[in-house]
Amino acid sequence: MLELEDALAHILATIPSPTSESILLRDAARRVQAERIESPIDLPLFDNSAMDGYGVRSRDVASAAPESPTRLRLVGRAAAGETFAGELAAGTCVRLFTGSPLPPGADAVVMQEDTRVEPNAGDQVLFLEPTRTGDNVRWRGEDVKRGATLAAPGEVLSAGRLSLLAAAGLVRVRVGRRPVVGLLATGSELKEPGEPLVPGQIYESNRIALAALVCRAGAIPEVFPLVADALAATRSALTEAFRQCDAVITSGGVSVGELDFIRPAFEETGGALQFWKVAIRPGRPFVFGRYGEKVFFGLPGNPVSALVTFLLLVHPALLRWQGAADISLPSRAGVLAESLANPEGRRHFMRVKLDASGAVRSAGVQASHILSSMAAADGLLDLPPRTTLAAGTAVQVISCQG
Repeated sequence: MLELEDALAHILATIPSPTSESILLRDAARRVQAERIESPIDLPLFDNSAMDGYGVRSRDVASAAPESPTRLRLVGRAAAGETFAGELAAGTCVRLFTGSPLPPGADAVVMQEDTRVEPNAGDQVLFLEPTRTGDNVRWRGEDVKRGATLAAPGEVLSAGRLSLLAAAGLVRVRVGRRPVVGLLATGSELKEPGEPLVPGQIYESNRIALAALVCRAGAIPEVFPLVADALAATRSALTEAFRQCDAVITSGGVSVGELDFIRPAFEETGGALQFWKVAIRPGRPFVFGRYGEKVFFGLPGNPVSALVTFLLLVHPALLRWQGAADISLPSRAGVLAESLANPEGRRHFMRVKLDASGAVRSAGVQASHILSSMAAADGLLDLPPRTTLAAGTAVQVISCQG
C-alpha cells in the first residue's frame, strides 16, 4: 500500500508528455499556455488621457487656484480614436476624453471638474487647480513594454490574462491539448437517474460528479453507459473506452470481492497494473495502470471515496498532462472551531466547512457513502493518522468544490 505522495509521484512520472495545439484566443479560457508569449507592442501604445478634460502644458497652469484661475485658449478637440493635428503651444489647451491621444507638447491632463467654461467665451477655459507633469496621463509602455512576457508556459489562462493578450492584439495562442477522459461506472445494482428502481437498485451518481471534476481540471469527459458486474461486460466496456479516449476512469469494482472485475478485466484487455492501494481514507482501493500510451484510474465505488481519490490523484495528473506548472488544488487557511480526531492508521481527508470568518468545522458524517456531507463541504482537511487537533488549531483546507 503506497503513501499518497508516492502514488502521485508514480502517476505523474507515467503521464504522457504534453502536446500542444493552436486555438483562437476567444476559446482559450482556463487552457494551459504552451509557450512564452512576448508582447509585440507597448501597452499603452501611445500617451493618452486617463480622464475627460483638457490636455495642457503643466507649467501653464502650475499656479491655478479657484480664487485666481488660469485662462487658456481652447485650440482643438480630440476624441478617443482621433488625434490633434499640430503641437500644443504656450497658453493653449485641447479638449480630450478618456483614451484620447495626448497632443504633442502636452504633458498633463486637467479633469473637466477642475475647469470652467464661460458661456460668452467658448474658446477660453478657466483652470481652477494647479497640475503637475504626468497628472491624469497614461504613458506609453507604462503597463507593458514591447518584448515583455505576457504569458509563460504552464500558466492557466485566466480572464485577466486573456484580456492582456487581447490588448496586445493576439488572435491565437498555443495551449496544451486536453486529454479525453472516459468515465465508466460498474455495478449491476446501478440505474440511470430517472429510470424506475426495483428493490436492491440505486441511482448512479459518480459519473456526473466526476465529469464536473474532469472539466474543472481542464480535460474533456466522455461518459459511457453503465456496466454490469460481469467480466466480459467489464472487459468490453474498457476496450471501447480506451479505443475512444486518452485516459479511462472507472468507479466501483476495484476491491477484492468476487464481483470486483475491474483489475482482471483491465489486465485481460492488455493493461498493465502499476498499483492498487493507497494509504488514505476514504479511498484505499485505487487502481492505476497503463494501457499502451494511455492511462487508467480505477476509483472506489463509494461516492465520497471516488471524489476524494479523484481530487488527490487524478486532478493533478490531468493538469500535468496539459503542461500546467501548478497542479495543486487551491487551499485556504482556517482555524478549527471544534476538535477533530483521526483514530485510524491512515491519513483521513475529512470533509469540512469553512465559513467567511475562517472557522473550520466538520461538514457532517464522515462515512464514505454519505454524500450529503460532501455536498455541504467547502474542502478537505488532511488529518494525520492517530491525531487529534484541538479547537483553535490553524489548518489548511483543500478546496473540493469547482
